[in-house]
Amino acid sequence: MGQRSQIFSIRGLAVTPFLLAMAAAMVLLAAPVPAMAQGAVKSVHGDWQIRCDTPAGAQAEQCALIQSVVAEDRSNAGLTVIILKTADQKSKLMRVVAPLGVLLPSGLGLKLDDKDVGRAGFVRCLPNGCVAEVVMEDTLLNQLKTAKTATFIIFETPEEGIGFPLSLKGLGEGYDKLP
Repeated sequence: MGQRSQIFSIRGLAVTPFLLAMAAAMVLLAAPVPAMAQGAVKSVHGDWQIRCDTPAGAQAEQCALIQSVVAEDRSNAGLTVIILKTADQKSKLMRVVAPLGVLLPSGLGLKLDDKDVGRAGFVRCLPNGCVAEVVMEDTLLNQLKTAKTATFIIFETPEEGIGFPLSLKGLGEGYDKLP
């Protein structure tokens, strides 16, 4: 797979209770971020929000760049994208929470400005959605910062994909402001 596997490599890192609760809350009923997300909105960057909270037992506040969308043709199907830096600042993660009922073996597809970037596998399912997680290499982060739109694709059957268009407006600025 060459470059594609490097850009969209998967690593099973632990989900913090804060981010797990935030992701589950955002997927619940496919509600938009402001209505359901936990954590205080620290800033807004284009179509992205930085939300922060201090999880129980944690010494420091954790922040993430977040956007939630609903499929244009299916108001009951929502998707939440969470971008964060690990506590040691060594890795950049993207977690995508997709609705239950996705075909897990097909994974999550990503297109940037209509160009196929690759797929990531789902690492776990929660009561309110299934999570795909990727460690973002600089190449993918730079592509996200310079592209205009992203389309995340989930599959209900091997033949039927549902695209979730996501604005990338403000992603670069928001990412740079993450603590």
